[in-house]
Amino acid sequence: MRLQLAGTGASPGHALGRARIRQPHILEVDKERISAAGVPEELQRLHRALRAAREEMRDLRKRLQGALAEEAGEFIELHALLLDDPELLHNLDSLIREEHYSADYALRVQRDRLATVFGRMEDDYLKSRLDDLDHIIGRIHAHLHEREATLLGAAGDILIGDAIAPSELAQLQAQGVIAVVTATGSALSHSAILARSLHLPLIIGATHALQKINDGDVLIVDAETGHVILNPSAEDLRGHRARLKQSARERRELERLRGKPSRTLDGADITLYANAESNEDVIRAHALGATGIGLYRTEFLFLGQDRLPDEEEQFRVYRNIVLSMDGRPVTIRTLDLGSDKGHEGLTPRDEDNPALGLRGIRLSLAHPAHFDVQLRAIARASAYGRVRILIPMISRREELLSVRRRLRKVSEQLRAEGHQVAESIPLGTMIEVPAVAIAVQSLMDVVDFLSIGTNDLVQYLLAADRCNEALDDLYSPLHPGVLQLLNHVIETSAHNGKPVAICGEIAGDPWLTRMLLALGLTEFSLHPNSLLEVRRIIRNSDLGLLRAASPKLLQARDRAGIQRWLAATGQA
Repeated sequence: MRLQLAGTGASPGHALGRARIRQPHILEVDKERISAAGVPEELQRLHRALRAAREEMRDLRKRLQGALAEEAGEFIELHALLLDDPELLHNLDSLIREEHYSADYALRVQRDRLATVFGRMEDDYLKSRLDDLDHIIGRIHAHLHEREATLLGAAGDILIGDAIAPSELAQLQAQGVIAVVTATGSALSHSAILARSLHLPLIIGATHALQKINDGDVLIVDAETGHVILNPSAEDLRGHRARLKQSARERRELERLRGKPSRTLDGADITLYANAESNEDVIRAHALGATGIGLYRTEFLFLGQDRLPDEEEQFRVYRNIVLSMDGRPVTIRTLDLGSDKGHEGLTPRDEDNPALGLRGIRLSLAHPAHFDVQLRAIARASAYGRVRILIPMISRREELLSVRRRLRKVSEQLRAEGHQVAESIPLGTMIEVPAVAIAVQSLMDVVDFLSIGTNDLVQYLLAADRCNEALDDLYSPLHPGVLQLLNHVIETSAHNGKPVAICGEIAGDPWLTRMLLALGLTEFSLHPNSLLEVRRIIRNSDLGLLRAASPKLLQARDRAGIQRWLAATGQA
């Protein structure tokens, strides 16, 4: 019988396939005791499994590249921390030593104890961490029996589950999974962002999917509307084929925009830079006609390695990227480790609030020798093309002055050693900290350009974690305070003749393109996958009319008012 279920489209697209059900991670193990003589061997078995699970996490981190490394990193680090949690390890050992439980049953008992604690918490975000606990318990259990903690997925499958972790998405797509439907989730979560990057249709919040859908059922997923159709009718199938044809036509039309100017109807040229984390991103950005690289993330060189990359290793990577862009500017962001992206040799392990802790430029200045190595490598790469340096997490003017002094010093050293270095390397700052955004005028004489990191700026400004599903309704760039602050930064930069781009997630959201143009933004830095669609919106926009409509946008008192403005400009 045909049934239509409703959810929320988090990554657009359409799919027709077979349902593959993944039940929530619940460890079903019978109670089992061992003899006192068997305790040492059972402890060894448990710790072998723990070591294997830790190694699995390290291997996964090393294999990650590009957007997956950026977005899945938080979850991998969280799972690695759980594997090293002293209380978890102590209690597992005690259950085996004192209760003579098997390692399997000890895992079940400890999991259920922690689940009870999580369930009593009032904080929805902390409650949601039970999924992470179950995920890692499942990995340990698989290694106890020397089998892979395999992901369910095959060609033509549509995965149905409670939730999906970013670390799983690329693996599932490689197995042939064509769409994912989950009972929970947030459209602003790392998983949703990564799904959009992978062009994998994702529907979240389909609360009855696990109860109504069985393995092997035929489904249509329409992630544009958020609908899941079980046992589709002939009319549904005709509609699905029509949508696929329309999507194919739209893709062909977008491909015609390769190399076309990003120019508005009234003749204003808009700069479209690309964000990049890998050489593949750089190559695609070049092919799509990006003006340059507006944000090259250097973290992937440091993550998943037991040692820090030396100057020569970093230099070769930066030089090759500069050469790949063939004279177009390349903006290299210095190391932005911390919070969700840690490194054993640099970042502290036990910060109470890592999102507000030693990260970005704070971490670099705390390790000046390592920072100088990176600055030397970037400065050497500047001899091969147009290089700009972008500093993350600036919170005060003094930090930028310190970076300028260090850059000047290493450049002089390199020249004395016989290396070629550009005569001038533009230095810019990320605008992520609200205090710096408010006092941006104080930076104007010490920066050459600015880049607004809206992902962090919005969550700091609204005091709302973007990965917390309970705050999904609060975390949004469509807040009057966010728009007024963006407008302030953009206007101040223009008044002082300083280029400013937005490099956060909203820069690549076509739904918000006209809103950003209305605020005066003329430089976007976005993922290559979004470049052509944003270019299409720009080419169909009249900048003069949008700027004239900006006062009404800035007068909006709530999200509904901003959405009405978007609707009036054809973007809702």
